Amino acid sequence: MLALGGNAMTNADGRARVEDQIAAAEVAMAAVAELIAHDVEVVITHGNGPQVGNLLVKNELAAAVVPPVPLDWCGASTQATLGFVLMDALDAELARRGVDKRSAAVVTRALVDPNDPGFVKPTKPIGRFLPADEARLLVDHGETWEDRGEKGWRRVVASPEPLDILDAAAVLELIRAGFVVVANGGGGIPVVRREDGSLSGVEAVIDKDLGAALLAVLVDADVLVVATDVPQAVLRYGTPGAEPIGRVTLSQMQAYAAEGHFASGSMGPKVDAVCRFVQGTDLPGVITSLDRIVDAVVEVGSTGTAVVPD
Repeated sequence: MLALGGNAMTNADGRARVEDQIAAAEVAMAAVAELIAHDVEVVITHGNGPQVGNLLVKNELAAAVVPPVPLDWCGASTQATLGFVLMDALDAELARRGVDKRSAAVVTRALVDPNDPGFVKPTKPIGRFLPADEARLLVDHGETWEDRGEKGWRRVVASPEPLDILDAAAVLELIRAGFVVVANGGGGIPVVRREDGSLSGVEAVIDKDLGAALLAVLVDADVLVVATDVPQAVLRYGTPGAEPIGRVTLSQMQAYAAEGHFASGSMGPKVDAVCRFVQGTDLPGVITSLDRIVDAVVEVGSTGTAVVPD
C-alpha cells in the first residue's frame, strides 16, 4: 500500500494548476511503475488537500450565487479526478516500459461515528483565511468559521476517526483481477450510517494517512509505505541534535511519538498511521520519500524509517 501526500500532486511551489498536477502524477507513477517492474503488487491512495482547497475557493467566490458544494462531494470529486490523472500517468509509464498491467480507480467511502467528538466541536482548519464579512456569508450557509485574529477568519471542520472502509471489498476484487488500484483518496469520503441502515455523507475530512493504514489492513497489504517529501522521520527535528530514524521497533517508535518528536500537522499522522498498521498486522511500515520507495519495499529497512514489529 503506497500513500501519496496531497502535495505530491502539486508542483514544488505548491501550485495545483491542471498542468502541475499532471506533471506531478507522472513523477509519482514513474516510481510506482518501477515497483511493478519488480513484481510488486501496488495499491495507491493519496491526499487531496490542495485539490479540495481549490474547490473551497470556488465555493467562497460563488457563495452569493450558488450554494457551496459540501465537503463529502468535494472529496468524491477529487477522488475521481485524481484517480483519473494517476491512472493516465501510470498507464503511460507502464506502456513505455512494455508492462501489460491495467489500472482502476475506486470512489471510496469511509464510515465514521456520527457521535465523534469532532462533530460537536470542529477543530480541523481548512482552506484560506477570509475577512469577517465574507466568512459571515458562508456561516449563513451552515459552515463553522473561527476568528483567527489578524489573519482573518478560517473554516474549521470535524476530522473523525475512520472506522471502516466500506468499499475495501471492491478494491480486493480488483487486486485479485490483476489491477493496480487507486482508492480511498483523501482518507475516504466520510459517511455515517443512519438508524435505518442507509448511508449519508457528512461535512468532515479524514486524515489520509489513517485512512491508508486502515485500508492497508483490510486489503491484506504486506507493507504500508507513506511517501512524503523527506527521506525519513527525524528525532529533534530542526535542532542541532536532529537524528534521522532508520529501522526501529514499534514500541520504540511509539515511545518517540509519546515524547512529542513528531509535529501533529505533518509527521505525526504519518507515524501514527504506520504504527497502527504494524500493530494491527505484525508487518512492517515505512516512511520515506518517493524516490526511495523501490528500495524501501524491495528490502525493508534499507532506507527510510522502517517500523517493524517488536
